[in-house]
Amino acid sequence: MADIARKASAHWQGDLRSGKGTVSTESGVLRDAQYSFKTRFEEGQGTNPEELLASAHAGCFTMQLSALLSGHGHTVEDLRTEATCEMVKDGPGFKISRMHLVVRGRVSGSDQADFEAHVQQAADLCPLSRIMQGNVEITHEAQFEG
Repeated sequence: MADIARKASAHWQGDLRSGKGTVSTESGVLRDAQYSFKTRFEEGQGTNPEELLASAHAGCFTMQLSALLSGHGHTVEDLRTEATCEMVKDGPGFKISRMHLVVRGRVSGSDQADFEAHVQQAADLCPLSRIMQGNVEITHEAQFEG
């Protein structure tokens, strides 16, 4: 039995290129958010799975980093993580090849080297990073801002 379970759903109508769909979350934060071929492979209004994965990874990673820093006696004033999910053509389809995280932080009682060490540890412990390890290249930049 899982300790935590979260749900999301997707609905799709039509073929891949001209069809359209929506994604929703159990919490209601996303409710019928539109996605389509254009939002995924071109430029269109709506979201896509890679954008949602990047958002989830940025959020998960930032929470993990905050827990580590606080647990080591630092005061976290501000953490901001930007995640870029990269996808490449792979045989007959596509695959997510890389997730790049840029982390900026204002943390009392820390410095650049300490912040970088905590970012590396968060990259190793974040649940979403762990599920991608060995399958997706995960890179990160730590920018300590004081």
